[in-house]
Amino acid sequence: MTALAQTPDERRHRALTALAEKPDGVVEALAAKAEVTPAEILAILPAGAAVIAPKDAFLDIWTDITSWGEVLFIVHTEDIVLEAEGSLPAGSEGHGWFNIHGDSPIGGHIRKDNCASITFVDRPFHGRRSCSVWFMNEKGSAMFKVFVRRDAQRELIAEQLDKFEALKRRYTA
Repeated sequence: MTALAQTPDERRHRALTALAEKPDGVVEALAAKAEVTPAEILAILPAGAAVIAPKDAFLDIWTDITSWGEVLFIVHTEDIVLEAEGSLPAGSEGHGWFNIHGDSPIGGHIRKDNCASITFVDRPFHGRRSCSVWFMNEKGSAMFKVFVRRDAQRELIAEQLDKFEALKRRYTA
C-alpha cells in the first residue's frame, strides 16, 4: 500500500465505503475490509450511534453494568469470537490487573490500564437494533464488549435497554 493510501482522508474513505456496502455488518469485518481499526469504523457511524466515554470512567461504567443482570460478554479477535452469558461480577484491582470473579461464568483478569476509552454502540446489526458497551484499547480495537441481551422473541430486554440508555446519556456530550 502506498503512503498516500495511508492518509487519514484515504483511511476514512475506505472506512466509509466498507460501511456503505454493509451498514449493519460486523464492525471488525468492516474494519478488516477497509484496512482500518474498529475504532475508525465506530467514529464514522451516524451521530449518537457511538458515544465515547473516557478511560477514567472504567470503574463507574463497570459497576453500573454489574446491576444489569445477565449480559452477553464478547471477546472478538481475528481468531475467535468468544461469547459468554452471565452477570458481570464486581471487580477489584490487584497486581496490575482488574480481577473479576464471582458466581458467573464471566471471570478472569483485565489489563484495565490498557483501556483507552469506552464506547456505547447503538446500531443495527443484521437488521436488528443492537446495543453494547465496548472497552477499547490504544490500538483501536475492543478489549471486550458487553451487549444488552435479547428475550425469547429476539427483542432487546427492556430493563437492560433502559439501563444502557441511561448510562450512555451520562456520557453523551
